[in-house]
Amino acid sequence: MNYTKQRHHELGDFLKTRRAKISPEQAGLPAGVRRRTPGLRREEVATLAGIGVTWYTWLEQGRPIQVSTQILESLSRVLMLNRQEIVHLYTLAQHVPPSYSPSYDEVNPMHQHVLDTLIDSPSIIVDNFWNIIAWNRTAAVVFYDFGQLECSKRNMIRIMFTDKKFASLFPDWETHAQMMLGKFRAGCSPYIEDPWITEFVHELRSISKDFDQWWPMHQIAKDQDSYNLLHHPEAGPLSFELTSFLISDNTNLKMYINTPMSGTDTKEKLKQLMEAGRVSEPAVV
Repeated sequence: MNYTKQRHHELGDFLKTRRAKISPEQAGLPAGVRRRTPGLRREEVATLAGIGVTWYTWLEQGRPIQVSTQILESLSRVLMLNRQEIVHLYTLAQHVPPSYSPSYDEVNPMHQHVLDTLIDSPSIIVDNFWNIIAWNRTAAVVFYDFGQLECSKRNMIRIMFTDKKFASLFPDWETHAQMMLGKFRAGCSPYIEDPWITEFVHELRSISKDFDQWWPMHQIAKDQDSYNLLHHPEAGPLSFELTSFLISDNTNLKMYINTPMSGTDTKEKLKQLMEAGRVSEPAVV
């Protein structure tokens, strides 16, 4: 099977389907006479994107032509692609997606509602780079109040390697930190050239000796269900089953749920912590 040829055809088909979803009015064009097909015409997309009609036609036909990032940026704008669609377009064209920016204000209220109903389970939603997008009050009580952190500091990898109070929750911190770092490296590998990653890694290597020592080792870890054993300063030992789920309408996000382990007193301890209402304060450098 010619995978390169298949990739070009996938790229062309993707552009055609997205072109069909954009009306002339959305693109700032007059509706004109009745159209035989929905959406924009090829020549309209080409004109709006500032590229040749023939060249764009070849692109939709799946011909083996090279596409620059400038053209991909123009097509993303004209076709009004969302973040996931942009990543898909760049991947099909074999280019690194544009610089990533955490979407802190784009949490689906339904997902936040799910978190809030998990009153017995400290739970968070993170993106591919482990930026903390959402959390429930139980997570704030068990770990600490992420809302007290600046958005740019609200990252699990950063917290794990820079906050001693948070690190003290894990009796075997070194193993846990290396595992999280391996998951982080695996998750961000498709975006390894992204300026956000470069800057983030450079900053952490200058802050954390452990991160600086382990990052060059290229350890990779699989994200799988596991156990999370903590030692809370007030509640003592807490035992959880840690599971994760992709968010259906945004696969760049993942929900992590810590469920109290059966046969332990973790659930009762959580109830006491929640009733006390004590929220752990951050101490991130």
